[in-house]
Amino acid sequence: MGKSARKRETSCVNEERRWKALEEKSNLRKKCWIFGVTLTALIPAVLNYSHIGTLFENDRHFSHLADFEREMAYRTEMGLYYSFYKKLIGESPFFEVLNQITNDNVTEYGHTINTLKRFNLYPEVILGIAFKLFKKIANKSHWVVEQCWQVNRGDDLPPVVSCEGIGNEHYFYITMVFVLASTVATSIFLFGVLLSDTILGGTLAVCCFFFNHGQATRVQWTPPLRESFGYPVFLAQILVITYVLRYIKNGFLWSLLIAYLTTTFVLFWQFSAFALTTQMGSIFVTFVLDFIPIRTMTTIVYGHAIAFFTAFMLLFGNEMLLTSFYLSSIITVWIVMSLDRYLYRITNRPFYIIVNSTLFIAGTVGIKLTISHLMRVEDDAHIMDLLRAKFTSFANFHTRLYTCAKEFDFIGREDLTDLMRTLLLPAAALSFFLVFMFFLHYESLIYRDKIRVKPCAEIVYNIIQGICFIIMACLIMRLKLFMTPHLCIIVTVLANYEFVIHTVHFNIPEWIHRILIVILLAAMGHQGIVNIQKQWEIQGEYSNPDQEALFNWISSKTRSDSVFAGPMPVMANVKLSTGRPIVNHPHYEDAGLRSRTLKVYSMFSRKPLIEVYNTLKGMGINYYIFQPSWCDSRMLIPECSYRAIWDLQDPANRKRESLCDLILEVLNGRRMGALAPFKIVYSAKSYVIFEL
Repeated sequence: MGKSARKRETSCVNEERRWKALEEKSNLRKKCWIFGVTLTALIPAVLNYSHIGTLFENDRHFSHLADFEREMAYRTEMGLYYSFYKKLIGESPFFEVLNQITNDNVTEYGHTINTLKRFNLYPEVILGIAFKLFKKIANKSHWVVEQCWQVNRGDDLPPVVSCEGIGNEHYFYITMVFVLASTVATSIFLFGVLLSDTILGGTLAVCCFFFNHGQATRVQWTPPLRESFGYPVFLAQILVITYVLRYIKNGFLWSLLIAYLTTTFVLFWQFSAFALTTQMGSIFVTFVLDFIPIRTMTTIVYGHAIAFFTAFMLLFGNEMLLTSFYLSSIITVWIVMSLDRYLYRITNRPFYIIVNSTLFIAGTVGIKLTISHLMRVEDDAHIMDLLRAKFTSFANFHTRLYTCAKEFDFIGREDLTDLMRTLLLPAAALSFFLVFMFFLHYESLIYRDKIRVKPCAEIVYNIIQGICFIIMACLIMRLKLFMTPHLCIIVTVLANYEFVIHTVHFNIPEWIHRILIVILLAAMGHQGIVNIQKQWEIQGEYSNPDQEALFNWISSKTRSDSVFAGPMPVMANVKLSTGRPIVNHPHYEDAGLRSRTLKVYSMFSRKPLIEVYNTLKGMGINYYIFQPSWCDSRMLIPECSYRAIWDLQDPANRKRESLCDLILEVLNGRRMGALAPFKIVYSAKSYVIFEL
């Protein structure tokens, strides 16, 4: 071999070593970047946990309440869910109790129901197992995990024993909820990094979340609600899908990860089926816009399919899940994907979009209606009635119960004003505009190029998903918990330097772009910090002596198998605090329960008293809890009084005397004996108990 050949070989070897060294340095930088981002992402979680914990304590003075007061503080649905956790951690063997809650005759007396299937109680099952295991470990290791002391309550109320610490059943439950909820801030930070390619983008997203915290979540006020468990998991699932779209990930392992998070979400929250339907629609639109390769689309949809069937089995064949739009959307997308080899040939974009959209809408609605008709399931009929009532003059008893509640109304002007003041809405609107401009610049509106491996698929998907969440929140204010965090995520598009300069075609130095983002962040913080301070200023102390006296009377004066009925919010607490069987409760997503509640609420109607008595007696009710305040006709919205609701529901009796008027006259000492055969056995300012 000649000298020149040796030199070339040596040069090639040196070049190869140089490339390897550069590759190793690049891998090291990548690992350091991932480590740094992961470490930084923990900071928002810690801050969020501390923030919501402080707000919860400030609002209730929870640390100084007795356990029975803490139970009463879980109002409406919260008390219902917590009652099962309380039962699971009791003295009885765990699996014996688990069998009892899957064959429950206490929650809807007269009906044996599977409450694990009906109420999505997997969070309570998991926490019940965890608490029992934790207590066993703490006892064996002599670890002091609970401290108790006597608290003087004043106002002529007897002193109580208050216990604090992770070993207390309430503190364990609340702490676990807040730990899970704290991950929302971490997910939002990671979204920001993923969509902007910078730590600054993550910082912008998480600051937006804290600045608009009051509009983004209510976990600090209502820990046991299903959304407190479900939403953090859903956000993590969207984050994984965003990552899959960003880096074009394929394969069964990614499907399994999506399936795991999706299954958990479905098990934790009944509303998940509706939220996941919007996700299927958003992913499908992104696919139709040619931003998702067919293999990546298959990976995502396969994950959803696995999740559905796994959750369906774990929820004991939940009929509402089976007849949901979620299943029909999965089936429809599979059908459209199987036709993709033919549809893909269409080059005219408007025609391609129209064909795919028609197939998706017709398939999703048609399959759902067919399954519902065959199964004869009407559990979700109230959702369609509610939407119908919002846009037409249609109304019935059940829709009025929803529409008269503020959280089910259209989103309010105050909510939008709050988001405007922190500049979240204007910044998000600018992000939407930039993405629209990006599409106009780089995609033909008339012809498809058939290329599906494109940059910014993750941005396009999150924009479409955000639009779905905005529509949901505008229709039902309660659903702003989906909208506000996603607006915080969408704003981070502004922090993506490459995306911005390629969209606006104006090449500014990167350092100037970063300064502009910092200025935006500072402007948001002007009102955002005020919002945080207002939250910290909320101070309260839970006390409800009227309800305490009511439950003490029930516990001491009635048999343990006495059956109670009454207003839904109170019934959940009756079950939790006294353990008595109840006929109705606040979980309104079941057609049978809605029918029961209609009968129970006939005490507020104009029906003949004896007819109401026979109806209630026929349901096996022994005692009826009546709240005189519910008869107050001085409502801000006249049609929301129970007199008006019953006049709508039962026009045949519209000219009869209202039972509210009759009962109030008797309670005021007039027309004594007019309530026979009902007998008043307990009477106080806030509560009256009738014996049947």
